[in-house]
Amino acid sequence: MQYRTFGKTGERVSVLGFGCMRLPVRAPFQNIDTPAAVRLLHEAVDGGVNYFDTAFFYHRGRSESLVGKAFAGGKRQQVLLATKSPFGGFKFGWEFEKTLETQLRRLQTDYIDFYLLHAVNLKSWQQSALRFDLLSKLQKAREQGKIRHIGFSFHDSFDAFMTVLNGFSDWEFCQIQYNYYDVDYQAGRRGLFEAAKRGLGVAVMEPLRGGKLADVPDSVRAVLPGKHPVQAGLDFVWDHSEVSLLLSGMHNAAQLRENLRFADESRPEKFDAAAHAQFTEASRLLHSAARVGCTHCEYCLPCPKGVQIPEVFAQYNQSVMEPDKAKKAYAKLKGDARSCVRCGLCEEKCPQQLPIRELLAKAHETLSEK
Repeated sequence: MQYRTFGKTGERVSVLGFGCMRLPVRAPFQNIDTPAAVRLLHEAVDGGVNYFDTAFFYHRGRSESLVGKAFAGGKRQQVLLATKSPFGGFKFGWEFEKTLETQLRRLQTDYIDFYLLHAVNLKSWQQSALRFDLLSKLQKAREQGKIRHIGFSFHDSFDAFMTVLNGFSDWEFCQIQYNYYDVDYQAGRRGLFEAAKRGLGVAVMEPLRGGKLADVPDSVRAVLPGKHPVQAGLDFVWDHSEVSLLLSGMHNAAQLRENLRFADESRPEKFDAAAHAQFTEASRLLHSAARVGCTHCEYCLPCPKGVQIPEVFAQYNQSVMEPDKAKKAYAKLKGDARSCVRCGLCEEKCPQQLPIRELLAKAHETLSEK
């Protein structure tokens, strides 16, 4: 395992971080498979991974407890735990402290190494973070020893990112979405450089865009450096010395072992100008094919009417390249777009800020065509 310094925190973090949003689950209710998940996290530690990222709502509120169970006792000292405050849903300022205490209990720890405001956008920044003076509360929690480092994860425009970045002098790290498909999306490359310039550690989420970049069409695979889409996608992120680590949501041992190998073979500034031109072409090809920028994060779920929103969008995107295959898969889907009542709850939770209701209607029209 390779390690980099996590910005001004001074911590040495593994370049491969474990994102605990896609842990192994059991059918039919998709609850976490506890024995399998614990084994997987332990194997990651044995492989040199020391950064584990979870959040209050991951796996319907069960991820933090699983992580706490996995690292209770002596293993806690081997890892750095990151979790996030669901501050965007607070109606009162006191919810911050109450939620933090709940998270400490779930994680079975006295302190959290890296604590983030979760999925910050301009609205939540203004209406929650500033309104409830959460920045002072973060500082106080750090003074009390309940958290060690203060950061934020982000989903909004570059301008909004700069507002947040410049709005608090005590940020120590941030988490942004970044990959070769999203260099100009949300915080993007400019945000990465701005954060690093200020000394912040930068954790990258969605390095493979929810798996989208792991399973690319042959036309895209043909232009990628190295021709292995997963390794190429991860190496693109690791190529940036401004990146401290990337997060991968690994849900089985095969994925973990493959990513450990890729991490071992990675290095900053691995690619020359010709290779970066290949990534630009791969991005162009993918952008020309995609209908919906869904990352399959499942923040939109559960839908009150049972619509499987990410699966609908996956088939909608698939229909560009393989329309017949996509239509057959959609016909078998339990929870298609016909059940949508346009309540809008999904759009309030979508970190990509997609017009989900409109897109569901278009997807159903396309995928239902004879």
